[in-house]
Amino acid sequence: MDADPNPGPDDRVYYVVSDLHIGGDEQLEEAAFLGEFLEFLERLERTDEDAELIINGDAFGLWEFTTVEGIEKFDVLEETYPELFEQLRATGENVQITLLPGNHDHELAAYDEYVDRLAEYNVELLPEQSISRRIGDQVIHFEHGHQRDPNNRIEDWGNPHATPLGYYYNTLVTSRAGKLSDRGRYNWLKDVQAVTPTERMPVWLFSKYFYREMNPVLRYSLVPFLLLFNISAILAVLAGLDVAGVWSMPIDRTASFLGQFGRAGTAAWFFLSLNVTVAGLLVLVGIPLYFIRRDVRQTIDRFGIFETELTVDPEIPYVEAAREVFDEQPETTIFCYGHTHRPGIRELEGGIMVNSGTWLKRLHRRDGIIGILPPVFYPSYQLAAVRIEPVDASAERSEPATDAASDASGVAVEFERIRKPSPATEELTRTERFFTVGREPEPDLPDRHVVESPSERTAATVETSD
Repeated sequence: MDADPNPGPDDRVYYVVSDLHIGGDEQLEEAAFLGEFLEFLERLERTDEDAELIINGDAFGLWEFTTVEGIEKFDVLEETYPELFEQLRATGENVQITLLPGNHDHELAAYDEYVDRLAEYNVELLPEQSISRRIGDQVIHFEHGHQRDPNNRIEDWGNPHATPLGYYYNTLVTSRAGKLSDRGRYNWLKDVQAVTPTERMPVWLFSKYFYREMNPVLRYSLVPFLLLFNISAILAVLAGLDVAGVWSMPIDRTASFLGQFGRAGTAAWFFLSLNVTVAGLLVLVGIPLYFIRRDVRQTIDRFGIFETELTVDPEIPYVEAAREVFDEQPETTIFCYGHTHRPGIRELEGGIMVNSGTWLKRLHRRDGIIGILPPVFYPSYQLAAVRIEPVDASAERSEPATDAASDASGVAVEFERIRKPSPATEELTRTERFFTVGREPEPDLPDRHVVESPSERTAATVETSD
């Protein structure tokens, strides 16, 4: 259940961040955004606003620590990030800092010592599943969001031995990746935390193997075959028709055309024939494998073996949760969560749902437009803090306000972008950058949104019906 809404002043401003995932085994210690986060905290240290910073879950990657237990994990955090904790102490002297546990740092709710240790740095840890804050006649609901995810839901809240499916994934896969990452040709395996949804993990691993770990000579020799695979597959079918005596014209004309270029044409014909032979063999093998794979999947679906996916849908469970909160608590108009790492605002009947995103790197899949090259996972950052503040709703409208709504208040929700350069130049190979030219992602953040007070919406509804 929510804690009672904050009875503080109505003009208080709330800043919300989530999913920092600070800490973890070995290479997971690196927090690439730490400098930007410290600057953000320094700005709050100097602000004249009556503000509160709410860290809405997964501030720390406690699940990713596998060599220490319990409160010892906090000792490691203090030793690894002294600048962070000193800045939290300084910022907390000027603004209130409130921390909610997520799934990765659920242990914050399991050990009372965490409350006292964080209080030393002016951080108020509330070991609750959700909290509320009031602005005027509206209430904001905050929760991390993992309780809506069946694979990360903590059934026994506060139990230090709670181990949902996501716990095993992070202790066995994510933390292991942190220990092995520096053994690669490039320290890329630590980015496993940024791979969402989890089902993309095998494809991401294959992509990074091809573009990063594969012997360069082997990779560059394969690229022409992979680029021409689609054409070669068509030519393989046409070659089969030629051998069968059904249709010889395409092969004859291709041979005549290349024959005009002498040795260069002969070399091209040899290379194309070799490519067609390989493609033809793959097509012959792939056709029966396709039907076998389809039949196996249908059988699995009939038995319902894999009814639960490894990751939660990024929106549907939260739409249902937000509607439930709005119905049960009519004053609540904003449902603020994280967990899925996808920043966004969605308007619903009764209010809006706001996802505060993540400070981790984000990976955008870009599939090849030709051939059968592995997809490229293009990195970027979408660092942001959600700012929630009271406003004059009538002043926000482009049209004049009616008498009924002239003195009504509203709540503005806005994403404040924290700039960080794209890591693509350093992290992508020349091959990856070449195949994504003109297809680079341009991640954007939602526009400012103003939520009208429930009384104003009621008045507007009555006026419309009249």
